[in-house]
Formats: sequence, C-alpha cells, structure tokens
Amino acid sequence: MINPANSEGINHVGVVGAGAWGTALAQTVANTGKKVTLWTRGASLAGRIELKRENAAYLPGVTLSDRIRVTHNAAELARADAILLVCPAQHLRSVLALLPLWPPVLICAKGIERSSGKLMTEVFRDKVPTSVFGMLSGPSFATEVVRGLPCAVTVASDDLEFAVCIAAALGTSSFRPYVSNDATGVAVGGAVKNVLAIACGIVEGRGYGESARAALTARGFAEMMRFAMALGARAETLTGLSGLGDLILTASSKKSRNFALGVRLAEGGLIDDMGPLAEGAASAEALVRRGQSMSVDMPISEAVAQIVSNRIGVDEAIRALLSRPFRNEF
Repeated sequence: MINPANSEGINHVGVVGAGAWGTALAQTVANTGKKVTLWTRGASLAGRIELKRENAAYLPGVTLSDRIRVTHNAAELARADAILLVCPAQHLRSVLALLPLWPPVLICAKGIERSSGKLMTEVFRDKVPTSVFGMLSGPSFATEVVRGLPCAVTVASDDLEFAVCIAAALGTSSFRPYVSNDATGVAVGGAVKNVLAIACGIVEGRGYGESARAALTARGFAEMMRFAMALGARAETLTGLSGLGDLILTASSKKSRNFALGVRLAEGGLIDDMGPLAEGAASAEALVRRGQSMSVDMPISEAVAQIVSNRIGVDEAIRALLSRPFRNEF
C-alpha cells in the first residue's frame, strides 16, 4: 500500500500546461489541500483564467479551487516541490528549456517525439539528465477526473521512492494511483494507444461493427506489447492500467480525441482540414520508424501513419490490412 506519510514533503505542486488534462490534474491536487501553481504560455490567457477562476476553453463550468494560482511566469515553477508536465508531447523538449534546474517531475504527456522517435522519458533524460522524474498514464478523461469520478492510473519511476511519494501526494478516494518502477512501459502504453485509437475510430466511422473493433483492439495491443518488449519494458506493465486499460478507454469512446479523429477520417475528412492534431497523428510516423529500427511488426500502426500523412486513403489501408496472409496469433 502507498503510505500517505511519504507525501509530507510535497506541499506545493506545479502543473505545466493549462489544457483540459492539466487543469483537471491541478484541481485534483488542490482538492488534497496542496498549493498549486498552474502555468500556461501567454499572459492574457493566464490572466483570464486567474481572474474568472474558470478555464472556459477546456473545462467550462468548472470553478477552480482557491488553492490554484495561474501564471505565465515559468520562474514560479522553481518554487514547487514537484512538477506535473502536462504539455503536448511534441512540445515537451521546448518546455524543458524553461528552467535551468527542475524539481522532481512527473511527465503526464503521452506520445513519441516526431523529430527523434523518442519516448517522453527519453526526451526528459536528454534535456534534464540529473533530475528525478516519473511517468503518469492510465485510462482517464479530464472531464470525468475534474468531476471527481473514480479512475485509476499508473505512476512509474526508476526511483521507486519518488513514485510512492508522488502517488501519495496526488491520490484521493476517487483518483487512485498505482505505483510501478517501469517508466518505459508506462511511456510506451500512453504513446501507442493513441495511434491505435485512430484505427479503432476508423472502424467505428466505417460502420464495421463492434466485433471488428474488438479484433482490431486485440491485434493492436499485440503490436503495443511487441514494441514495448523490444524496448525492455515488462509485460505486466502493458497488461495494466497504462497499457491495456488506457487502450480500452481511448479506442472505444468519442470523448477520445484520437478515436474521434479516426471517425472523421473514415467519414471522408482530410487531415489537413482538422486543425490541431491529436497526439496519435503526431506520433504515428515516429512510432513506425522506431518499430522498424527494431524489426517490430506493426501493420496497424503503419496503416495509421500512412493515412494521417495522406500517403494512402482509408479504403486502401483497410484493403491492405484485410489482405495480409493468415498467420499464428502469437
């Protein structure tokens, strides 16, 4: 069991990123009685949220706790006892340049860096090699977490003492963190499930039925598992909350931005017309390249990468997947 006493040194938490997930986590932490500094780019946005006590763009109708201070001044983050990094995955590297020295960090971004093919854990090690850090991931929608509905996530760090400490600091009766020391496995689950959710959304949008979606989810999970094992992750991590659990949620609900993107693509939408991309679209090509470099077979992820890069259409991708030779399941 997690010992709440382990969280006694964490009384002030910084949250980097005031999107829906960052705001929901900030509210969750504030509800434990801790001080929270919520950072966002741009003085005007920070000022509006701070003044109105509401992040109307992402979580309208939610009144922010008085314990949350919203700022655009990154220097204020240095005063926190721990930091939650909740920026988009493709921005993590640039965000890490904000401070010369980071307090202990929990990465809450899910994806693979497009330019390098690196997991969020690897990007962090590149930029801040001496700081203690961990990963948070699991099946969780911001709109549900901020309402205090029950959910469970995984908090992982190579420094297990830090994982236990930060999990105790964040945990509530409804927000349930489970601890692991397999940060790589947690990072893989959070990244790959976004790509697979796009594929499942395409199945939904084309009306292929729940049987097809279940089959695609299972075969996609096999891809996730192969990729993770090639990177040295543990199988039990991928069968847990941050792998299978998150995949089940993200690949079956239109609340998921990635699933919804797949539905729109199946209905004839073009990726160029869809505004800011879901993380799965941004990560797909890098995921496939990384898999190929390790000789990992990932046909579903490859199909998604080709679709979101406009190299092939949805129909062509589906035909290619359905014409693959029959093979052993494992």
